[in-house]
Amino acid sequence: MKSVRDLSLAGKRVLVRVDFNVPMDDQGQITDDIRIRMAMPTIQYVLEQGGKLILCSHMGRPKGQRVEKYSLALVVDHLAGLIGRPVRLAPDCVGPETESMVMDMASGEVVLLENLRFHEQETGNDPEFAAQLGRLAEVYVNDAFAVSHRAHASVVGVAAHVADRGAGLLLQTEIDFFNKAITRPVRPLVALVGGAKVSSKLGALQNMLDRVDKMIIGGAMANTFLKSLGLDVGASKVEDDLLDTAREFMAAAQAKGVKLYLPVDVIAADRFSPDAVLKNVACQDIPEGWMGLDIGPASVIYFKEALADARTIVWNGPMGAFEMDAFARGTMALCRAVAESHALSITGGGDSNAAVKKSGEADNISYMSTGGGAFLQLMEGKSLPGVDSLSDGGEA
Repeated sequence: MKSVRDLSLAGKRVLVRVDFNVPMDDQGQITDDIRIRMAMPTIQYVLEQGGKLILCSHMGRPKGQRVEKYSLALVVDHLAGLIGRPVRLAPDCVGPETESMVMDMASGEVVLLENLRFHEQETGNDPEFAAQLGRLAEVYVNDAFAVSHRAHASVVGVAAHVADRGAGLLLQTEIDFFNKAITRPVRPLVALVGGAKVSSKLGALQNMLDRVDKMIIGGAMANTFLKSLGLDVGASKVEDDLLDTAREFMAAAQAKGVKLYLPVDVIAADRFSPDAVLKNVACQDIPEGWMGLDIGPASVIYFKEALADARTIVWNGPMGAFEMDAFARGTMALCRAVAESHALSITGGGDSNAAVKKSGEADNISYMSTGGGAFLQLMEGKSLPGVDSLSDGGEA
C-alpha cells in the first residue's frame, strides 16, 4: 500500500476521502472539530505539493435524500479558517456541474464535494456512482480510517477507477499504531475491554485471546461473564444467550495461559438515574432489583495491578455508565492508570475516547484512534475494505 507521500501530486486533481462527520449543535455550529483537524496533515501535504485538492465526506445519515441539516456547507467556513485559504463547495458530489467545477481547478485550490450520502448509491457501493467519483480524480487518497471498514463507493469502489492511489497520513498513522500494538507488540500486552454487550465484541475478544498476555473485562459486558460463573448480578444487563459462550471463553483463556480479570465489586444502583441510591458491593452481593453500573474501588485496584507491568495497552470500551458522574469513577480511575503507565497505550471507539477526554488525560495517551467500528474490525483480525482497495492488486 502506497502512502500519499509516494504519489506525484503536482498539478493533479487529488480526491481525498476524509471524515468530516462532525457533531453539530441545534444552531448548526460545530461542537467538536477533531475529525477535521486530524485530516489537516494530509490536506496541507497535498496543497504544499501543488495538488488540486478535492475533498469528499459524508455527514449524518440522510438515507439518500438531500437533507440540508446534513449539508457540508456547514463546515466550509471552519475548514477554510483551518487551511488558511478559500474553500469552494460543489453543488453535489457527482454530476456535470461538479465535474465542470473540478476540471477548472488550478493548483492549490480546494473544492469540497457535497455530502456523499445524499446519494444512496454511496452506501450501496454502486459501480456507476463510483465511476463518476473516479472521473473527478487523477489521484485518489483515503484518509478516512473511521469509515474504512465500510465497502462504500467513496471508500472502495472509486479506487478501482484511479490508478494512482494511496493512504493519507492519518490512515497510515492509524494502521502503524495498530500494528505496533497488536501485530508487533512490546510485551506484556494487556487488552482492556468494556462496553455494553459481549455480542458486539465477541469476535474481537476471541481474536485478541491469541495475542494478549492479559485481558481485563469491565462494563456491562462483564455481567454476562459473572453470571456464567453462577453469581447473581441482580437486574444488571446480561446476555443470557451467551452464558455458555462466556464459560467457553474463560476456559479457552485458561488453556492459553492468558490471565483474565473480571470485576470483584461494583457500584450498584436502584435505578439508572443520576440521583439513584448507590451502594458499593461485591459482585455477588448486588441487591435484588438493583444493577451494577460501574466497577467499584476494589476492582480499580485489581485492574491497576494488572496494568502495572504492561508495555502495551489496547483499550476499547468504558468500565461503566461514565456519562453520568455517579457511575464514572471507575472509568476515570482506569483512564488515569493507563495515562500514568509507561506502556504504549491506544484507545479506540467513541465511548473510550470520550471517557479519556472527560478524564483530562487525552494528552497522556499514546494514540487515540479515530475509528470505532474500523478499530474493532482490526481487533477481530479482519482486514479493512478501504485499506485493501488501495493495494496494487486492485483493478484500475
